[in-house]
Amino acid sequence: MFTPIYTNIIMQQPIPQKIYEFIHEHHVLTLATVNNSIPWCCNCFYVYNSANNSFIFSSDLTTRHASEMLQNTVVAGSIVLETEVIGKIQGLQFSGQVALLEKSKLTHAKKLYLQRFPYAILKKTTLWECVITYAKLTDNRLGFGTKLIWE
Repeated sequence: MFTPIYTNIIMQQPIPQKIYEFIHEHHVLTLATVNNSIPWCCNCFYVYNSANNSFIFSSDLTTRHASEMLQNTVVAGSIVLETEVIGKIQGLQFSGQVALLEKSKLTHAKKLYLQRFPYAILKKTTLWECVITYAKLTDNRLGFGTKLIWE
């Protein structure tokens, strides 16, 4: 397992409140996939499922990243606050395991997703779940370079 070389605050379950709040303040994540050692990134609207510590997001099966996720379910991603003010920099990096949702998991996920993005009802959505296995929040509001880690 990856071990950061800098000093950090190690957190255990449940996910820390600061990370939880940051996730809920945003709605777009960047997701990274890889196939044949070639990485690819995409941006997805998400809703956080606190019961499973996971992101629910939509991605059509015809996309490159969906095709890659079907072949390799291990992904990484980030959520970031854009700012030029160093003292306000915040960003979450995460890794996890994705799955295409079906049956009862799909029904529950769709309810969560449509509560957050009601206009998505107009489009056929293919929903995925990314269960978070590692998360690192950088939050300069807590002190320059402060990192909260959850695994």
